[in-house]
Amino acid sequence: MAKEKKVNAEKITPDELLGVIGVSAADNVEHVNTALAWKSKMIGAQVRNLFGYQRILDSVGKDVTLFGPWAVAAAWQSALLDTVLRPVRAGARIAVGAGRNPDAIADVNGWIYKNYSRLLYTLTGFFIKDGKFDREKALDICTTEKGKDYLKNYMDEFAQLEHAYNTIGLTRLKAMKELLKCLLVVITEQPFMGGYLPFAKTNPDGSPAISFEDYLAENRRRFENLVSENAFDIKEYSERETAGNIGCSIYEYVEGSTLHRVRLRHYPVPKGTKRNGKVIYMVTPLINRPELFDLAPGKSVVEAMLKAGYDIYLVDHGDPGWEETELTLDFYGKIIPDLYIEMIHKRHPGEEIYIMGYCMGGTLIMPYLARRAEELLAAGKPMDIRKVALMASPVKFNDDESGHAPIRSLIRRDYDPYLMKELFGAVNIPPQIIEAGMNEIQPGVQYTVVLGFYGRAESKEAIRDAAPFLYWLTHGTKFPITAHIQWIQNIFIGNQIYEGKYCLPSADPKFDGKPVNMNILKKAGVRIFDYKGSRDPIAPAGSCVAGETWGQVDKGNVRFTGGQLNRTIEKNIGHIFVVSRKHLAEYLKLVKAFYKD
Repeated sequence: MAKEKKVNAEKITPDELLGVIGVSAADNVEHVNTALAWKSKMIGAQVRNLFGYQRILDSVGKDVTLFGPWAVAAAWQSALLDTVLRPVRAGARIAVGAGRNPDAIADVNGWIYKNYSRLLYTLTGFFIKDGKFDREKALDICTTEKGKDYLKNYMDEFAQLEHAYNTIGLTRLKAMKELLKCLLVVITEQPFMGGYLPFAKTNPDGSPAISFEDYLAENRRRFENLVSENAFDIKEYSERETAGNIGCSIYEYVEGSTLHRVRLRHYPVPKGTKRNGKVIYMVTPLINRPELFDLAPGKSVVEAMLKAGYDIYLVDHGDPGWEETELTLDFYGKIIPDLYIEMIHKRHPGEEIYIMGYCMGGTLIMPYLARRAEELLAAGKPMDIRKVALMASPVKFNDDESGHAPIRSLIRRDYDPYLMKELFGAVNIPPQIIEAGMNEIQPGVQYTVVLGFYGRAESKEAIRDAAPFLYWLTHGTKFPITAHIQWIQNIFIGNQIYEGKYCLPSADPKFDGKPVNMNILKKAGVRIFDYKGSRDPIAPAGSCVAGETWGQVDKGNVRFTGGQLNRTIEKNIGHIFVVSRKHLAEYLKLVKAFYKD
């Protein structure tokens, strides 16, 4: 009789439980289409203004034409202001040195993610018995006053975190709250008012693709898997699952290749695989770990090209320290490839060297190849590198057809090289600052990445499969400060590569410090394989035009040229397409054909 009374008791609803939290920053009631760190932006603007005022005062103090009270007032105000800004500088540099976010507001958000994930884990785990979701226990909790209070107390803890959050819009916390909503539906076995079901599959016409019972069964599996893997926090999970080690192919560092923090990796052809007598030199961006080329078995460009018989050399920029703060783009874009390609020639005499560059790595390799062609042809020698494969590598930066207008406007408004030097001049640009910029380029990416991970969690294999990419995504490297300022000013805003104004050093006095002639790539017989995505906001298709502009291009047919000509291929893909086995397989098939042709 007691059991029947419990079953017939009034269940608490997911709407009642969510009502305990109330409306918070995790709900995006403003309908912002990205993550808007409004508090960080507000404080950042104040800091930028203070440093800007100090720069004005310093310039006034150095003006020898000023005497008397004006000079004294400027010096006094500058000294006073410096007492305010000194701890700001120190705090930023200490945070970067410790691997923390120099934005204290964003750092609080990171603490909220960790604790929100902990609450999700403990609340879900309360209903897991022997690895399975205990429906009987959930029923008991939903229909007794003590159980209802238990759930409401949890909601109160979630509420405290949500109301302390400092960002609005499509945020990581919003995605985590979607998972909480799904959990409330699974616990209460009731949809939200109006029939809303988080993570529900639908038909093209919007109707449910499965029954409510099947929906509950599917999401019970989702939570069983997430508890089993303790995978509610994507960053913490990726660290634990990978132990900080990503990449699946065996390599060694080439002796003598260390220059500052940069080293050259050699991936030898595996035993049992016949070498094809060709070498690929892979160049990566300065802002990411190079393992994007080698994430995991089946998701590795390196693995696939090794199986095809290529020896592979890959540039590992490391994580730059104080010794690298003054290094320029000339170092990364000329000195390094000069040294490494010479090493490869000595190790593989007479063998062809091909280039493969991803994103910024491909951007910087193009003027290098043109300068190399200038030097070799001037010396009466043929160009020694004639095939370059670019992956989402922008070379055109303007406010028109390139697609970069929004980010260029943002840079003009917010990027202050003086401030960057003041805050990070001794420690380099931290990955969190780079990530903030990437979030501006990719509206809602924080939300979509986390929501997509939870959405695939009904499969335990999908959770584990995502770990290497999530680690790569959440563990960027620092960007050398001087090189970063040059990248922004000369390439992103100045558009110097595309306009033929980009300068590089040279051992030949005729070329040293002079603009690179990009058009010489055609005379040198360089062929370009340009692979880009129509859904890529970081390297928009309109900016990836190396294959349509330089080298062996056929102006009458630039979308796809064959034979001894360039190949320009645009797919319906995003920027980091290599994490998809399907998209990676498509790329590998085409790039292998290009290298073989």
